[in-house]
Amino acid sequence: MPRDSYQPPYRLTPAVVRLVGEIGEALGRLRAESGPVGPRLRRDNRIRTVQASCAIEGNTLSVDQVTAVLDGRRVLGTPREIQEVRNAFLAYERMSEWSPHSRDDLLAAHGVLMAGLVDDPGRFRSGGVGIQRGEEVVHVAPPADRVPALVADLLAWLKATPEPPLIASCVFHYEFEFIHPFQDGNGRMGRLWQTLILTRWNPLFSAVSVETLTGEHRADYYAALNASNQAVSCTPFIEFMLAMVRGALWELIETEQGGEQQTEQVSRLLAAMGGTPLSTREIMRKLGLSHRPTFLYSYLRPALAAGLIEMTRPDAPRARNQRYRLTALGRRRTDPEGAGHGG
Repeated sequence: MPRDSYQPPYRLTPAVVRLVGEIGEALGRLRAESGPVGPRLRRDNRIRTVQASCAIEGNTLSVDQVTAVLDGRRVLGTPREIQEVRNAFLAYERMSEWSPHSRDDLLAAHGVLMAGLVDDPGRFRSGGVGIQRGEEVVHVAPPADRVPALVADLLAWLKATPEPPLIASCVFHYEFEFIHPFQDGNGRMGRLWQTLILTRWNPLFSAVSVETLTGEHRADYYAALNASNQAVSCTPFIEFMLAMVRGALWELIETEQGGEQQTEQVSRLLAAMGGTPLSTREIMRKLGLSHRPTFLYSYLRPALAAGLIEMTRPDAPRARNQRYRLTALGRRRTDPEGAGHGG
């Protein structure tokens, strides 16, 4: 039986509160201005989701190759990689069949995700397991005999918690990875289940590829997990994953609306830029921001995508001396009345 007193350790920081608000704004914009997401875009994002979640675990197939596999065409890839992709796509397609709070559904999903890849798909591990990065062991999971009770506690907490699903899904994802209930497939299951929780809360998330953005920041994903392990609190992971959710929603907005919308965050960035090229650190300081993922995915990246700011060194995006400046369009947005005056 689950313990009624079980409470995962975390706290709601100003960054968490801000990100939840920004995600709410993005969801509102999608509902009001985009309408239902088309089936083609939904499938394309599902393919990107599958490719990214598998790639985080080392699968080398590209989006084009994953598309070919799902279309029944031959690709150059190992049998295991092809099986991983097929399984993951089927698991995401079957999400509507599963309840986020059900132990049986959790096991069934693992059975689908890992069919033909492990000896006992759909069963909790029977031995010890650790997580290694390079030569360093970064996490030793709880003993196997504690796994059923720990999972029961976590599912009961998820069902009863008053936390909004945005936060609860992040907490679940981290705690699931900490428990590491299966011998293999824990990362893919954690990401699948967070998407399931979010989709049950808001169907728009069935077309949002949070996994793609997480895969693009794989090192930061693992760093957030490790930071939470060291802090004995999943707060760092909550902040990271909420930034990924916010960024994924913005990408969908850009796709649906052609990047024409300007958020309050982008307006603030433009107002802070001035006439001198600035580094990311300088812009963050002027905005009063300390949480880099929020800055990147709510401020900088949307402004770049909309053509409102540009890099001083576009040939070397990651250059240490990279700076950002307003484009002509950005200057018109910040000073529409005076943009036509002067030389």
